[in-house]
Amino acid sequence: MDIFFVVATIGLVVLTILVGIAIFYVIRLLRTLDSIAHTVEDEAEALKGDLDEARATIKRGGSSLLSLLGFADKTKKRLLTKKKRSS
Repeated sequence: MDIFFVVATIGLVVLTILVGIAIFYVIRLLRTLDSIAHTVEDEAEALKGDLDEARATIKRGGSSLLSLLGFADKTKKRLLTKKKRSS
């Protein structure tokens, strides 16, 4: 009967260690997902601002093709600047 308790105790300790490791990786994954969500949110806000500016330019009577090119250039510069800062 004593061997049962030894084996059960060892099994419980191993299971507890494995659950602890799994929780550690889940927490890391959630932190990474939170970071990604914040980045997406920031980029969406910046894109919204760019689109509002392009829309305002078009409403003022600016050429839609020139506005589109200016929007693309501004967005490209913003993304390249952000990429350089994160590197």
